[in-house]
Amino acid sequence: MTKTLICLLGFVSVLAQANPVVFEPQGEANGKKIVFIASDHEYRSEETCPALARILAKHHGFKTVVCFGVDENGEIKAGASDIKGLEHLADADGCVMFTRFQDLPDEQMAHIDAYLNRGGPIVGLRTSTHGFKIPEGKKYHKYDFRYNGDDYLNGFGHQVLGQTWVGHYGKNNQQSTRIEIIPESKDHPVLRGVKDIHVQAGGYNAEPQADWEILTMAQPLMSMEFDGEPDATKPPMASEWMRTYKGKDGATGRAFTSLYGASEDILNPGYRRMIINAIYWSVGMEDQIEADSNIDFVGPYKPNTFRGNANAPGIKPEEYNGFTSPIPANNDVPAPKAKKPKKPQKQ
Repeated sequence: MTKTLICLLGFVSVLAQANPVVFEPQGEANGKKIVFIASDHEYRSEETCPALARILAKHHGFKTVVCFGVDENGEIKAGASDIKGLEHLADADGCVMFTRFQDLPDEQMAHIDAYLNRGGPIVGLRTSTHGFKIPEGKKYHKYDFRYNGDDYLNGFGHQVLGQTWVGHYGKNNQQSTRIEIIPESKDHPVLRGVKDIHVQAGGYNAEPQADWEILTMAQPLMSMEFDGEPDATKPPMASEWMRTYKGKDGATGRAFTSLYGASEDILNPGYRRMIINAIYWSVGMEDQIEADSNIDFVGPYKPNTFRGNANAPGIKPEEYNGFTSPIPANNDVPAPKAKKPKKPQKQ
């Protein structure tokens, strides 16, 4: 074999490993592997997911894998329906999904299908309720968020997370959201050590089902501040819940859904801890959740303000290798100008 061919094969190998990014557990490993799937168009899943993955690997002993949506140049592209590395789901203990309107190639979708068929645990964030938009006639059309067949009505969102897309319940970048724990759920392991939850994303509608175990309620506010005035026209609505979904041949799996999770949302320690706890719960490690566990960011984390198709450009997944590079690698995207929402008229 010539040196040129060896170098070429080595180069191809590096490209193949560039996406996903793998974070090996630091300190004592707990034996669990979590795969993150990050590709939405607006809420900066490409920043949220590697930040959470680093925390789990550095402070909690998980092996974590982050699979990004990429363009033809191998650069991270918000919402791109090309997510390499999904074969890691084959031996994953858990999955955190943060996708929107994905129409993946069949060979990539097959890995997700196999994982769900075996009842693999799922933590679904924000737009994952409408995580797939797959045209009729394609092999995995049933995962589409508007699928109308009785065999898998309303697709992945409804069948796995418990809800497909319903609609907004607050204005992004104008109305933030305060999340309050339901008193009856305050002792649940997922809420251990959780307090003062405030997120930047605007509210989402929820239509609770009988099989939901609801943990929290979301109150849209009239500003982007924690102590903002509640929107009097929008009473609290369910925001985080858990359920058991059905896979294939009797398999069942745990699912935790949060209607939030934008890159700026996880700046809030209460919200960040709740999601870390939910990942523990999803893989059956709720007895190991500690109220004061370390949830500090690993490496600089200065997220971009979320909005549609405005991810930081020119970033390749491998730039996030290790634990020291900033997330995002480029945060010079201009933030949208916040508008003060109009006060609701008194009835």
